[in-house]
Amino acid sequence: MSQAAALAQRLQEVILDGMWIANTNFKKELDNTSLDEVSIQIKTYNTVEVLAQHIHYYIAGVKQVFLVGELSISDRFSFDFEPMQNDEAWQNFLALFWKDTEELVNLIKTLTDDQLDAIFVKEAYGSYKRNIEALIEHSYYHLGQIVLQLKTEAIT
Repeated sequence: MSQAAALAQRLQEVILDGMWIANTNFKKELDNTSLDEVSIQIKTYNTVEVLAQHIHYYIAGVKQVFLVGELSISDRFSFDFEPMQNDEAWQNFLALFWKDTEELVNLIKTLTDDQLDAIFVKEAYGSYKRNIEALIEHSYYHLGQIVLQLKTEAIT
């Protein structure tokens, strides 16, 4: 398996269908949730709704780099989302999250080793490979938070 295919598979696993690392994934945890469940505020923590949007923000931003070569996202805005108003908005968001992830996975698969080692937008950001790996690790970090919050909500 190529490096690109392995990275694409890891991203697909954490978001869409994997069970290998965390015994779960974003899709498994979020597909059967309602907006009421994911918008519960626990202390000062980000809600599940916001954490899911946060990861999607990065997936969509990295996908844009693949498509047009520009990075238009910024860390300082990565938690700035208006609360969703109803379950339909939540379900539409999830559909977009899964679609954007599938598209990014397919884009990653096309990379050669040289492209993986190439600069991601500008030198300060490192290589494509480094950014894809960071996206995967970042996703697992927030997946853990989501799982804990959903379990906490279920017992309170």
